[in-house]
Amino acid sequence: MTSGMTLKTATATIGEGFTFDSPSRTLTDAHFLFFTGLTGDMGRSHVDADYAKRTSLGKPSAHGLLLASLTALGASNLRDKPDGFVFIEQGCKFLKPCASGDTLTPKFEIEKIWQEGHRTFCRIRTWILNHKGEVVIDGFHLYRIIPPKSAQSDNTQAT
Repeated sequence: MTSGMTLKTATATIGEGFTFDSPSRTLTDAHFLFFTGLTGDMGRSHVDADYAKRTSLGKPSAHGLLLASLTALGASNLRDKPDGFVFIEQGCKFLKPCASGDTLTPKFEIEKIWQEGHRTFCRIRTWILNHKGEVVIDGFHLYRIIPPKSAQSDNTQAT
């Protein structure tokens, strides 16, 4: 059952069930190197090709948090997203490994919009498809909607 609540953007009104995506990206060794340098995550399965040859994937695998970061809302095609999305929680399950050369497409669906007292929240399902059409990550983002004061009165409405 849906709440019937919607969120207004500059060009549309979005509600529960609204889907969108992010541009596809093909992973490269440079992504792994950059992420390793940024985070310090030197896990052998990510950086040691000889070790990775002995794993079930047979080659270095992408860092899980690198993959999760591909679901960033700000990088999605929801360019005119409603003002005031404040990221408060994320969760995901890693279902399949990914490696250099894999092309990944992040997907999103507005699952739920609701209010608790004067607070408005939005839960977005996130998942990533690889170039074979397989789901490699399935997860969610939770946002609190705190629109700028000038937009607060007209950004959220019950329908």
